[in-house]
Amino acid sequence: MPPIEPVKLSPAPDKPNKAVLELTVNNHPGVMSHICSLFSHRVYNMDGILCMPVKDGQMSKIWIRINGNGQLEQIVKQLQKLEDVHAVRYHNAGHEIFIALEDSFKVI
Repeated sequence: MPPIEPVKLSPAPDKPNKAVLELTVNNHPGVMSHICSLFSHRVYNMDGILCMPVKDGQMSKIWIRINGNGQLEQIVKQLQKLEDVHAVRYHNAGHEIFIALEDSFKVI
């Protein structure tokens, strides 16, 4: 795996100190459970999570929106150690995947 770069949060104007992690993972039973348990064991809350299969269903992309407190770098290091995680990318909280979902869930 490539070396871990320092986490640089680029806050969205209405969501300070939030970030989105984009994971590329193997698509098989138990992967989501491993990732979620990593967060729960560290008492780290996810604000949102979305998972979709890619590459003929053999891989999945997982987007996780989180608060950018001091544990983010440690969680990324732990995610990169998981056998089923192929890549971890950072995005700011204004990532279009969550913006589109928020618009879909707005109640008028």
